[in-house]
Amino acid sequence: MPDDKPPYAVLDIDATLSDTSKRIYFLQKRPKDWDSFFAHAKEDAVLDEGRAVATKLAEGHEIVYLTGRPERLRRETVQWLKDNGFPDGQLFMRRNNDRRPSATMKLNRLDRLKQDRPVAILVDDDVKVCAAAEKAGYPTMRADWGLDAETQPTLFEAQEKEGRT
Repeated sequence: MPDDKPPYAVLDIDATLSDTSKRIYFLQKRPKDWDSFFAHAKEDAVLDEGRAVATKLAEGHEIVYLTGRPERLRRETVQWLKDNGFPDGQLFMRRNNDRRPSATMKLNRLDRLKQDRPVAILVDDDVKVCAAAEKAGYPTMRADWGLDAETQPTLFEAQEKEGRT
């Protein structure tokens, strides 16, 4: 591995960089309205602390965005990152039919990334993702700035039990 490659800094998007609070109600319905939840992702406000963390990490790391959003949202997600001033970086998304828990999906990607170079940090709002990453030896930063008591359980259920975000 060449020494000139900086280590990776891996950042989640939903509830880490983007404010999902305006669309979480689509998941609080029965049945859940996944199409609307994802259709409105491009309207998310920026979480300022998330952008500040991403900008700071970009100074000494190669940025990787690792999201549970489905691949079909790639164009909108790339545009949202660009429009909102996030640093350039690779974007890894969930395959459209992938329903694995976020912790499983993201740990698999971290393991593949580390084959190229070290993963210096994972920034994610999901406690289960952070716990699995820490157990596997990855440094983590829990992004608790975008969560509130009302929406947190709904988002975690979507991430871990339904493998959707």
